[in-house]
Amino acid sequence: VQLVESGGGMVQPGGSLRLACVASGFMFSNYAMSWVRQAPGKGPEWISRISAAGSVTSIADSVKGRFTISRDMQKNTVHLQMNNLRPEDTGVYYCNAVLVTSGPNYDYYGQGIQVTVTS
Repeated sequence: VQLVESGGGMVQPGGSLRLACVASGFMFSNYAMSWVRQAPGKGPEWISRISAAGSVTSIADSVKGRFTISRDMQKNTVHLQMNNLRPEDTGVYYCNAVLVTSGPNYDYYGQGIQVTVTS
């Protein structure tokens, strides 16, 4: 199982970044996908989730109206479009895949990618 994030980097306040997470080694279309971030010195913060079929999305209030999650079933990829970035968006962003079953649950994370918003 692999989740590989890309698209991070350093950007000025008000700028945009588009994160991508490419999944392999599991049935991508069966898993709900989320983005979670961790700011320096703070605990993990859930950002956004998209359902397995891509029909339902949810987003944290802290990024509502600025971030958008989407998934490409053909490319086994989930994206996070981040607009109007703020310094408080700085952190390591992790891709997360979850499958809840009547038996065991499956929960995978990528290695994370740094996003830095600074002037």
